[in-house]
Amino acid sequence: MAIQWYPGHMHKARKEIEEAMPQVDLVIEVLDARIPFSSENPMVAKLRGDKPCIKLLNKSDLADPSVTAQWIEYLEREQGVKATAITTLQAAMVKRIPDICRKLVPNRDKVEKDIRTMIMGIPNVGKSTIINTLAGRVIAKTGNEPAVTKTQQRINLRNGIVLSDTPGILWPKVDNEASSYRLAVTGAIKDTAMEYEDVALFAAQYFLSAYPKEICERYKLSELPEDDMALLEAIGRKRGALRPGGRIDLHKASELLLHEYRSGKIGLLSLETPAMAEVEKEEVARIMAEKEAEKQAKLEQEQLKRSGKRHND
Repeated sequence: MAIQWYPGHMHKARKEIEEAMPQVDLVIEVLDARIPFSSENPMVAKLRGDKPCIKLLNKSDLADPSVTAQWIEYLEREQGVKATAITTLQAAMVKRIPDICRKLVPNRDKVEKDIRTMIMGIPNVGKSTIINTLAGRVIAKTGNEPAVTKTQQRINLRNGIVLSDTPGILWPKVDNEASSYRLAVTGAIKDTAMEYEDVALFAAQYFLSAYPKEICERYKLSELPEDDMALLEAIGRKRGALRPGGRIDLHKASELLLHEYRSGKIGLLSLETPAMAEVEKEEVARIMAEKEAEKQAKLEQEQLKRSGKRHND
């Protein structure tokens, strides 16, 4: 199930970013450390061109440290990219960002001009908290609901760095179905956008294969459930999420799993690895190529019909 979105303010934001980009020295993209591939907006690479980029893997306090290390090494293979793991719970980590900016744009610093940066990221990834920490005061509105920032603003950090904040922009369509689910599991997409139980079943299936020990420990299971549905039912039984007659309340069990994952109560669990991303990129490229071929075939058929009709006339 590929999901589509594009609220009006996001379309406006993209236009504003395109117009402002020529004046920007450096792009800062905030990613979710649990899903660096799925939270990486493909539009950012197109919009920034060859400008240097810092990729901040935020919420690293909730992600698997060994997987995060893989992601940093993977992301830095791209020319001009510096990746670093941070958590907004540790202000000292965030306050290192200006030093990274200066290293990536050394020439700008030498001419004693402000380094003009643009900070970007999908909704609910912690961008506003990072801005407020850097500024030392509340400038950007924060909240757990996705899409809090609606307009672009410029913030002078008074340390040689000027930040252009942008609304959390989502791209028009997520072609990779697994990425849609991961965005929903982490809360980047509003819970009303997808079927709650479907999202929880997706998470359950992944946790069973990638983190069986953590799942058994958190829910005090003596043996690993055989599949995703069995795990939700086991959680429901253990936590008393029952309906009249003793039936499992799957919605309540889904809430328990997703909320406890998002808060880190299950453990430090990442939802994707660079190896998974490579496989999924290839699969998406194959699907897109097939769709394009079908589209071209239809166009050719229509042209043949039109030319045949003109010939008959």
